[in-house]
Formats: sequence, C-alpha cells, structure tokens
Amino acid sequence: MDDRSTGHGDIPPLTTEAAQHPHVFASAFDSGDPDQVERVYEEDGVLVLEPGNPLTGAARREANAGLMGLGVPVRVTPRHVHVADDIALLIVDRAVRGAGDDGREVDIRGTATDVARRGADGLWRYVVDNPFGTAEPPAPV
Repeated sequence: MDDRSTGHGDIPPLTTEAAQHPHVFASAFDSGDPDQVERVYEEDGVLVLEPGNPLTGAARREANAGLMGLGVPVRVTPRHVHVADDIALLIVDRAVRGAGDDGREVDIRGTATDVARRGADGLWRYVVDNPFGTAEPPAPV
C-alpha cells in the first residue's frame, strides 16, 4: 500500500497497487462505516449483488451498509490480478462468515470478478464490484 493518508485512523488509504485494492476494501468494510466503503469506488462505480441489477450511488451505499450491518468481517483472497495500463481485472475470493451481531451464523461466499481503474491521482477505485462473479449469489442465511 502507499503512504497517502486519508485521515481515517486505522483504515488504510487508497492504494497505488491494484493487487492491494481488495484489502483496502476489506478494511473499509470491516470499519463498519459505509462512507469508508464508498471511497473505494469511482463516483459512478457499480456494485452487482444480483445479475442485471447494478447499484450505484445511494443504492450502492445502502446495499453495502446492509451487508456491513450483519456484523461479520469480510475476508478477501486475491487469486489473479491483471493490469493493463490504468485498468485492472481482479479475481478475488470473498467470504463473510461467522456469527453476526445477533448471534446468527452468516455464510456469504463468492469469487468476485471486479474491475478497478487507476485515477489521475494514481489511486485505484472500483468501476465494477461484482462479488459473486458469474455465479448466482447465495440465498440469504
């Protein structure tokens, strides 16, 4: 990760390394602050939780806030990172697994197919965040 500060405590800054971007997302998600998650996206970036239903803006923030509200951290394991100039394809295993704040077990897993772009500031942000890749999202547990 780079050393640029965002002024948000333990949440790492956005990164100049595409391979680190999923980890920045995970730290922002685990912070419990939807505004921190929002900063990892381009303004018009999309979150695809259901095929054919891309979410942007307030709907994207609300969807991520709902997942964060389960009270279980996300774990990310990048499989492949392919960079061409200022575009990156990120294939990342993601898991939100464990006991939620209400004591119920949560098990949401998938292999993300994400696209990130390096901005004029040299920092990576999601253009497309597709946590389940080509698979159907799991039924809520």
